[in-house]
Amino acid sequence: MSIWLTMVLAGIITFVIRVSFVLLFGKIRVSTRLNQALNLVPPAVFSAIIFPDMFLQNNQLAIHLNNGRMIAGMLAILVAWRTRNIVLTVLTGMIGLTLFQMLFN
Repeated sequence: MSIWLTMVLAGIITFVIRVSFVLLFGKIRVSTRLNQALNLVPPAVFSAIIFPDMFLQNNQLAIHLNNGRMIAGMLAILVAWRTRNIVLTVLTGMIGLTLFQMLFN
C-alpha cells in the first residue's frame, strides 16, 4: 500500500510543479534575456541525453565507423538540419540504426 501512496503522491507533486510553471509564465512577464536562455534549455537537455548514448560504448569514447548509434545519429542530425521535420528525423534515426545493426552485427 505504501508504494502506491508514494507513486500517487509523486505524480501529484510532479503535476503541481509543472502546472505551476505554466500558470506562472502565463501571468508574469519575463525579460528578453531570460526568455532567450529558456529557449536554449530543450536542445541542451536533449543533447545531454542523446550524445552520451551516441558516442560512448562500454564507457569509452567510440568515434569510429563501427558505431551504429553514431552513424544513425549523424544521419538523423543531417535530416533534421535539412528538413526541420521531427517525424522524418526520428524515423531516419530509427531506420538507420536498425539497418546498421542488421547489416553489421
